[in-house]
Amino acid sequence: MTTYAEQRTARLKARSKAFLRTPSDLSTAATVPLVVALNCTLADVFALHFKTRNFEWHMSGPHFGEYRDMLQEQVQQLDAMTGAIAERVRKLGGNTLRSIGHVARTQRIFDNDAEFVEPSEMFCELCEDNKAMANHLRAAHALCKKHRDVATACLIQVWIDETERRTWFLFESGRRQDAAGR
Repeated sequence: MTTYAEQRTARLKARSKAFLRTPSDLSTAATVPLVVALNCTLADVFALHFKTRNFEWHMSGPHFGEYRDMLQEQVQQLDAMTGAIAERVRKLGGNTLRSIGHVARTQRIFDNDAEFVEPSEMFCELCEDNKAMANHLRAAHALCKKHRDVATACLIQVWIDETERRTWFLFESGRRQDAAGR
């Protein structure tokens, strides 16, 4: 037997889900896994955004300004992705992430809480994180193809390209010079 409060909570949840359900010509069998994939991507983007921002805030060394500018550009790119991903989730009729805790439970990119990280280690870690992001984006793209979601697939193609560019810049910035200074 449920209490009045439990019944009321259940009714409110049902009503709020119906209210937020954006109509789509894609079936629920398609939109549910797409929304899950996009929310996982959103959590990863938030995690990578925060890690990149953390490294930007704690950058040090002789190339401080140059490295900090590059990381700021990457933060802005990741920030722009968050809104586009969340909009796409809503267009598919889903709900987006709601809290930092929700992000923490969903993210696949690991945090770095170290007191100090060398710039070369920052770049290496962010490079690997971006490679993982590209891999996750390719899996989401395959899911889009399977369910004929061309709109999300087009967005993901751009995000893969941006992610590969971040990976490239991080790799080159973290590369050690040889004896000839190259």
